Amino acid sequence: MIPECDFLVIGAGVAGLRAAIELAKRGSVLVVAKDSLRESSSEYAQGGIAAALSDDDEVALHEQDTIYAGDGLCDPTAVHTLVDEGPRAIEELIDWGAEFDREGGKLAFAREGAHSRNRVLHAHGDSTGREIARTLYHHAASLPGVTFTSYSAVVDLLTCDGRVVGALVFDSGKNELRRIHAGAVLLATGGLGRVYRETTNPDVATGDGVAMAWRAGAAIENIEFVQFHPTALFVPKAPRFLLSEALRGDGGVLRNDQGQAFMSRYHVMADLAPRDVVSRSILAEMQRTETAHVWLDMSARKPEYVRQRFPRIYETCKAYGVDITGSSPVHPAAHYAMGGVKTDLQGRTSLPGLYAAGEAASTGVHGANRLASNSLLEGLVFGRRAGAAMGGDIRAEMAEGAAPEFLAPSMSSSAIRNLAWEFCGISRQKKDLKMAMQELSMTQWNRPTALTLADIERRNMHQVVDLIAHQASWRQESRGAHYRLDFPEKREQFAVPSYICKSNPER
Repeated sequence: MIPECDFLVIGAGVAGLRAAIELAKRGSVLVVAKDSLRESSSEYAQGGIAAALSDDDEVALHEQDTIYAGDGLCDPTAVHTLVDEGPRAIEELIDWGAEFDREGGKLAFAREGAHSRNRVLHAHGDSTGREIARTLYHHAASLPGVTFTSYSAVVDLLTCDGRVVGALVFDSGKNELRRIHAGAVLLATGGLGRVYRETTNPDVATGDGVAMAWRAGAAIENIEFVQFHPTALFVPKAPRFLLSEALRGDGGVLRNDQGQAFMSRYHVMADLAPRDVVSRSILAEMQRTETAHVWLDMSARKPEYVRQRFPRIYETCKAYGVDITGSSPVHPAAHYAMGGVKTDLQGRTSLPGLYAAGEAASTGVHGANRLASNSLLEGLVFGRRAGAAMGGDIRAEMAEGAAPEFLAPSMSSSAIRNLAWEFCGISRQKKDLKMAMQELSMTQWNRPTALTLADIERRNMHQVVDLIAHQASWRQESRGAHYRLDFPEKREQFAVPSYICKSNPER
């Protein structure tokens, strides 16, 4: 018998879990996770979650800051939806047991880069994503009709007559494929940062949702806009662990190898400038001083304050021989994808039966550059909205559906990641993007004798880098997180979202 459910949710981060909670009201829900249920980008979100809840804040100010960060490409309606529904989403989390940091019994609000007010909530100092995911998981698991399966990688979406009707899933534990049919499918697969050599993302973030949606024929939007976090730990043989922007919001100063604070030479907001500016400024300073990294100096704060405010960061860095109460070696790394599978405000994609939410989706909220700490909020707000829309999309009969033939690229994962970093990274230009596309196009494809998770991820990474290169080549300007050395200014003819799908591959 073919496994069936009313609703299939691919991904167990904030967006997927919030959607599952909403869908539980309408039918049976299966949440599929590629790794353990705890391994998602949400778990690693340190910075916090932004919402206009403090006494001196307003929804209109949060809206204004978000649009400013998006550098001309935000969808104003999507932004208004995010900031207007944000406070209610936070209050709902608190009702479900989320424990945000407080001062004197009141919620404690911090400020991060490009925010005009203190509006960022944290949980346990620097474990905000983990606390939100914990709260949502426990609530979802308590609801009848919601089930979970882990270590199950989705290979491809199943389609029938142009509609998505389920997914082909690889069970890593049993090394076997199974077909799951559903009335509607949600992609909540998270980010794509692992396609880059230097990244803060967990191993699971290989752009799976974007790649499988593309293969099924869905439209992809703004995929060239990849945010690079300025401050990842830079220690040989250590992971590029993210040192939260909240460190700079709490007094941290970037210094070069001579101990000089340099950010004021690059931007009027100095260390609190938008992330794309800070990332490029660090690279410029590294090139100017001929060094491999810069330093994040927290010495303006008392050591015990830093240890208490950022306990997870402190302990993790300590394990790699770095004491963040002084100066830490940092270097930019790929962090967040503003673009993804194009959706409307209800999470609907261009394919019937397919929805997307969270980092895998492009709702128009982030435009060309995400405002700090808006990502967890987007997962909550649009995860709920996608779940509500999917609830009305149930089908009485399940169709069989078909998936594309599986072929794996001969190019290794490390080669793909190196190519992405060197040719499609923080600063781009025509000759590099052309080189990337040429190398990717010359890749040989083979049918594996025994399918593995590595094959599935490598195939998706190859596809995502190719999409990034094509759209970065098309966007002949610099805007937000997309910077072209050969087109360093914004150009009015490109003040539109990018759009690409199989039926329109030239744009």
